[in-house]
Amino acid sequence: MAEDIGSTVPRRQLGRLLRQYRTEAGVTLDAAAEALEYSRQKIWRIECGMGAVRVLDVKAMCELYGVSDELTDAMKGLATETKSKGWWHAYGDAVPSWFELYVGLESAAANLRRYDESLIPGLLQTRRYALGLYHPGSRLSVEERERAVEVRMQRQSLLTRRLPKPPRLEAVLSEAVLRRPVGGAAVMTNQLNYLLEAAQLPNVSVRVVPLAAGPHPGAVAGSFVVLDFPAAKGGRAAPEPSVVYSESLTGALYLDKPDELAAYESTWNGLVALAFGEAESRDMIKRIAREMRHD
Repeated sequence: MAEDIGSTVPRRQLGRLLRQYRTEAGVTLDAAAEALEYSRQKIWRIECGMGAVRVLDVKAMCELYGVSDELTDAMKGLATETKSKGWWHAYGDAVPSWFELYVGLESAAANLRRYDESLIPGLLQTRRYALGLYHPGSRLSVEERERAVEVRMQRQSLLTRRLPKPPRLEAVLSEAVLRRPVGGAAVMTNQLNYLLEAAQLPNVSVRVVPLAAGPHPGAVAGSFVVLDFPAAKGGRAAPEPSVVYSESLTGALYLDKPDELAAYESTWNGLVALAFGEAESRDMIKRIAREMRHD
């Protein structure tokens, strides 16, 4: 359903445009805050796309920046779109605030290019594998773990949704991902078989970088995702700029500056050059699954 995308992209678009108009008008963040009698933090949050925006606020900001009536109306329209909620809001605390933005972007993306250095990516995990990632001493309760895994399972539906068109997922995995035991041999065998099934979807590609490739840029960069977005409104508007997502234990980086994107594009191209083709990758996954069954 289209509403599953939520408000993430409209918020980012609106924030980026308001920042652009403020800069073009020669108004600093502090000056805008003083003139509008807003806190500096409020304007910063709006410009970063971090929450719903009132039409009243957009009107006041556009007046201050000298934005034309026509553009102001378009911006007010975007402001109303920032209030829609995606499916993940129903899961509350099971989706950390820093990850909520990613889930919204993932739902809106046309193309997901991800490299994983350590674990099977969430979109391709089985439930038992996902549960196996939580060690016995985890700070999460059994119920919290179940809810976190449920969110992951729900996210996977975007690969097979009817509308809007599902994104293309290009997954490049280190061979170490396939060999790292999670939850025991039976869980891993089932997970590797599921990976093979998912790779048969027309919009999913799974390729493996062999350990024999030695050190490479991906081993330094660690796991990351490049998200590319479709053109908006039937192709009449420019697409949302690509963004790189890189996660840590307690937060995440969202990188969209041209030099940052260029660095990750270069790393991605290097990984693709080193990775086995899809057929050879399938053979490796099958071989490792057989090894695990016989251990």
